[in-house]
Amino acid sequence: MRDWLAIRADATPDATALAAAADVETTTSYAALDRRVETLAGRLSARCLGVGDRLAVCAGTRVEFVELVHAAQRLGATLVPLHAQSTTAELDDRLARVNPETVVCEADTEAAVQSATDGPMLSVDEPTGGAERLADVDPEPFDLPEWGPDDPLVVAFTSGTTGDPAGVVLTLANVLASATASAFRLSVDPADCWHVTLPMAHMGGLAPVYRSVVYGTALSVQRSFEPAATVAALRAADATCLSLVPTMLDRLLDAEPLPDLRVVLLGGAPCPPDLLTRAHDRGVPVAPTYGMTETASQVATARPETAAAHPASVGTPLMFVELSVVDEAGTACAPGESGEFVVRGAPVTPGYLDDDRTAAAFCQDGLRTGDRGYRDEAGRVYVEGRVDDTIVTGGENVDPAEVAAVLQRHPGVEECAVVALPDEEWGERVGALVVRDGEVSAADLRGHCRDRLAAFKRPRTVAFAADLPRTPSGTVDRTAVHRRLADARE
Repeated sequence: MRDWLAIRADATPDATALAAAADVETTTSYAALDRRVETLAGRLSARCLGVGDRLAVCAGTRVEFVELVHAAQRLGATLVPLHAQSTTAELDDRLARVNPETVVCEADTEAAVQSATDGPMLSVDEPTGGAERLADVDPEPFDLPEWGPDDPLVVAFTSGTTGDPAGVVLTLANVLASATASAFRLSVDPADCWHVTLPMAHMGGLAPVYRSVVYGTALSVQRSFEPAATVAALRAADATCLSLVPTMLDRLLDAEPLPDLRVVLLGGAPCPPDLLTRAHDRGVPVAPTYGMTETASQVATARPETAAAHPASVGTPLMFVELSVVDEAGTACAPGESGEFVVRGAPVTPGYLDDDRTAAAFCQDGLRTGDRGYRDEAGRVYVEGRVDDTIVTGGENVDPAEVAAVLQRHPGVEECAVVALPDEEWGERVGALVVRDGEVSAADLRGHCRDRLAAFKRPRTVAFAADLPRTPSGTVDRTAVHRRLADARE
């Protein structure tokens, strides 16, 4: 199989590949994008990138990132997307694990990349340090590889909400199966334009780049999310589809009226039912989804009409994905019974960079996700949290999601995160980091919980923040929450 862009440019050369909006000045056809990628691949080839090599890209969401995604596939190389906000220490760790042939950076990331690697560096911008400007490299001829379904296409790092990001290997078959399954669930309109403002270092931002080429639809990109600018970009691109995390949707709903959209894919964190109701009341077609890096994006997704009827659910598993719920012994749970999600199927990764991690993660039923929830009698999926989030205090088990739900029913709480904190007497205690909505004190919240939670479930440590710390993919950064609560006095 040739690279997907080459196939697409041959099939629909005049179709729009990149829509003019936000950071893109002119509309680009698939034929034109194919020519640009061919030149870019030649430049990368001149710097010794080829079949089986790894190309690390540390940059924000931008057109150049899209072109590098396709150039890597054209050369038969494995893409390693790295977040533009990564620290030198984080880059040092990631680059040591993947050992890339070449690292591509941008002006904003050049200094951090240079501090983290002694290898070749290329920049999509005018260099400010030791990188070579990619546009100045003379292209060289290269041999076209033939892709097999099990060839590694991407190595993507997980968000690392617990401080230990994993390098996930995704094959061509994984990504293609995910794109196909997404089309079956959400459908595809030839006039679609998917707007991307999420980081392309994560599958939420990267998957639409691959999907759009498979579908032959348009893509628009925006370097960073800002509600008013995003609304303007959606209108300029005639965008029909959008990927967001719940906090972004909440801010977007506070902005000026949104244009008509076909679907808003909402993931990265559980969506509060009231936010979902608010969106549907505004005519915004939200499709809540549960996904993982390890499944190349979505595991289960609810169509907007299903989400409106069942706002607490993320729908049913996508085509090619089998999702089971098991207890601690690995026995299947009955409908309505909570347990750990286990997934298997064509979109599921064959494993991690670390063989020991791979061996620990897989069981006879598939990949143990570490996520907890249940399925109802109709097969709908409900996500409750992480398996390892359970707080054990004085021998009693506390579900952080239950505590968070009680706190969020207080009118003075906008959102919160509940975690376990070490306790000399009880082993662990319940801690809560709260974002206020108005005036509320820790004493107020303890009083609110007194009649609603057993004593051992009540937060003993409460602190307040302007916002919950989040990973770039939008999930709550639990490690950062622990740090903020460590010195709390309330």
